[in-house]
Amino acid sequence: SCIKQQDFYCILHTVKVFSFYRRQAIRKVEIMSLSDFDFLIENFSALIDWRYIAMWAIGGILIFLAIKYEMEPTLLLPLGFGTILVNIPFSGAIDHETQEGALSTLYRAGISNELFPLILFIGIGAMIDFGPLLSNPKLMIFGAAAQFGIFFTFCAASMFFGINDAASIGIIGAADGPTAIVVAQKLGSHYKGAIMVAAYSYMALVPIIQPPVIKMLTTKKERLIRMPYHDKKVSKLTKILFPIIITVIAGIVAPESVSLIGFLMFGNLLRECGVLNSLSETAQNVLANLITIFLGITIASQMQAEKFLRPDTLLILGLGLFAFIFDTAGGVIFAKFLNLFLKNKVNPMIGAAGISAFPMSGRIVHKMGLKEDPQNFLLMHSVGVNVSGQIASVIAGGLILNFFM
Repeated sequence: SCIKQQDFYCILHTVKVFSFYRRQAIRKVEIMSLSDFDFLIENFSALIDWRYIAMWAIGGILIFLAIKYEMEPTLLLPLGFGTILVNIPFSGAIDHETQEGALSTLYRAGISNELFPLILFIGIGAMIDFGPLLSNPKLMIFGAAAQFGIFFTFCAASMFFGINDAASIGIIGAADGPTAIVVAQKLGSHYKGAIMVAAYSYMALVPIIQPPVIKMLTTKKERLIRMPYHDKKVSKLTKILFPIIITVIAGIVAPESVSLIGFLMFGNLLRECGVLNSLSETAQNVLANLITIFLGITIASQMQAEKFLRPDTLLILGLGLFAFIFDTAGGVIFAKFLNLFLKNKVNPMIGAAGISAFPMSGRIVHKMGLKEDPQNFLLMHSVGVNVSGQIASVIAGGLILNFFM
């Protein structure tokens, strides 16, 4: 292209860049014949670090889980493949001294400015039906109780990290990737990459993590509790007013949450208004899936071996798992506590759906109920708790921002 344009400076720059990468690839050996296969074999160990191989394995595992077990494939597949892309030696997918990588550019364009998470919230809001929650408003308290792990983990993380980093790590427990990204960005955390990876990884691993925790904290008798359906009809006006009122209330309680809760509720308003059905369907399907794919492969740009395979990063992943488990446990224990005073008992498993991994957590609780008793249908209740957890996690993120910004 440079030759066709007869651009001497362009040709000179291209030659310099090519020469630089040739020198880097052979670790200070000045000249290397690209056709010299024997030389490549002899210097393979200089080109391939064991950390790259470890990251390829991690990427492969994520792809395997996405395909074999269908664990959030729209998220795990791009995340796993992106992990392999950025850990190829001298990968052109990420920034180097003399060039910009596509994934690094995409990261700056969509995550550094919080654009992707906020747009994704529109799609999530359009998916949510608040009808089960509005027909039984007391379910909202379970969503609040399931945020316990956020603040507990913040206290634990503050022993190892600075306050802003600890607060950002704590929000992983909400299993809300977009909120985790926004909080980490606004608080200027030094560990944004690890926090994003942990938040989205644990969201996808809900089917593996939650069931053992739920079973450990409940008895078979408790898991067999049946809950009656509430047939109370929710009017269209109520469904339209709900996202507006929630946005105002959340904005007053936690002003920093306005952008988060606002985009979520705007998406829900698209769904409920009845005059923008085509936009609502686009937000639920095309928009949400597209942004999720971009998020997955872009977050992978932070999974470079030299950044990821470090003690502090691995500690963050451990604390994120700790937060996730305690959020699940907090909802279950709170439901068990309420049963001490309630005449009509609630199935404590629904408390676990209070994390914001919508709709995965709600479906898991429903399936666990059916496994114990094929006639026990908990879907309406678990989804109601699940959507309340989505609201609660955003408000929790806003409160953390208010405290520490």
